[in-house]
Amino acid sequence: MSMFLCWLSPSYCWTTTTIKTISSSTTTTSSSSSSLLLRPHWDTSPAVRSSTRTLLSMTPPSSSQPPPASASSSSSAQQQDPDDEIERLKSMAAKLRADAAKLEAEKAQQLADAAEKAFRKFDTNQDGEITLEELKAGLEKAFKMDLSDKRVKELMKEFDESGDGRLQLDEFVGMDQFRNKLEALSREEKRLAAEAKKMAQKEAEVAKLLQAKMEILNDREPTVGDKVLSILPYLFPLMDGLQYGRFLLGAEGAESNPFVIAVAVLYALYRTIPFSGFIAFFVLNFLQGNPGLNRLIRYNMQQAIFIDIALFFPGLLSGLIGLMLGGANVQLPTIVTQISTDAIFVTLLAVLGYCTVSSLLGLEPNKVPIISQAVNDRMPTIDMFEIDAKGNIFANPNRRRNKQEQEGEEEEEEEMENKGKDDSKKDEK
Repeated sequence: MSMFLCWLSPSYCWTTTTIKTISSSTTTTSSSSSSLLLRPHWDTSPAVRSSTRTLLSMTPPSSSQPPPASASSSSSAQQQDPDDEIERLKSMAAKLRADAAKLEAEKAQQLADAAEKAFRKFDTNQDGEITLEELKAGLEKAFKMDLSDKRVKELMKEFDESGDGRLQLDEFVGMDQFRNKLEALSREEKRLAAEAKKMAQKEAEVAKLLQAKMEILNDREPTVGDKVLSILPYLFPLMDGLQYGRFLLGAEGAESNPFVIAVAVLYALYRTIPFSGFIAFFVLNFLQGNPGLNRLIRYNMQQAIFIDIALFFPGLLSGLIGLMLGGANVQLPTIVTQISTDAIFVTLLAVLGYCTVSSLLGLEPNKVPIISQAVNDRMPTIDMFEIDAKGNIFANPNRRRNKQEQEGEEEEEEEMENKGKDDSKKDEK
């Protein structure tokens, strides 16, 4: 189209080219420079000259954009913009906080109104206070459930800040808090019930275990038969101790004593058995380990063995003394030997008499010095028995030893504490 117009009117084409040239130049180009540029074409034609005059007479249009700012103005604007943004954000945050506070206040007011409304419903006599009965009736009606007096008392204790056993309006909380507290109490009761159930099961298992142990270890009260059988083991030390009673039993008139006659018959039978002393020792030692026998019988068997062992030491001592005196060509007076052996025999009879009487009364003869303590340490107890994974019960002597060590440590700690308390009292004085 432009080419067609240029063909019809050459002046149009020249004028368009000139306008584009002026537009691409800087805004500071003067009118004189333009005239110098156009002067070679001035005389081309009257139409061209007329168009050129018109262009030159036109003042260059002022730019609508403001002149570019200086470097300092640009820096100031960059600093001002972030400050304005921060202030705007602070203003928005303050407005949001104000709105949130307003919403919280409205919510608190709504809760207070709801609590007051519920308080009026619970306070049936309208005296401004809610009693325990009113609280129970109101909660049962609100939650449609039966509540125990204990649970209602716990609720009253929880929210009754004044401690007067009544709820005032400022102490009354919303229904949600009552519901939450009731649920918490229910959970606590369930937890306690579960613990009680576990404890009951544990106690039942312990009772079952003790019963099983009792069936294995006969620690029950002795029967009449057990009492009679329990004194028989003491015949063993009596037979071995008759050697110390040769002076008393051989005294004048002793052969008519029924006790002496009975002892003589038993001793004769005892000596007719070869190695009777060793046989009696091993039999008693074997039977005392049988947990099915009554404890009194087992105890007396063990104590009879220990008494018989104790009789060995006086004979050993008298033999050593006689050997020493014989080496020194010193003869021990007969009266001394007689008195010493009689004393040993009388002591033996006293010990055996005490053990016999106690056993017939059903009491454990555990007051013999040194010997009874040694027997107690060797007697099996229920604590020594354990149950394996298969339910089999077996004896564990180390368990008793550990228990004794623990008891000893506890006694030492208690003594240390008592000593420390005494020292502190002395320091205070």
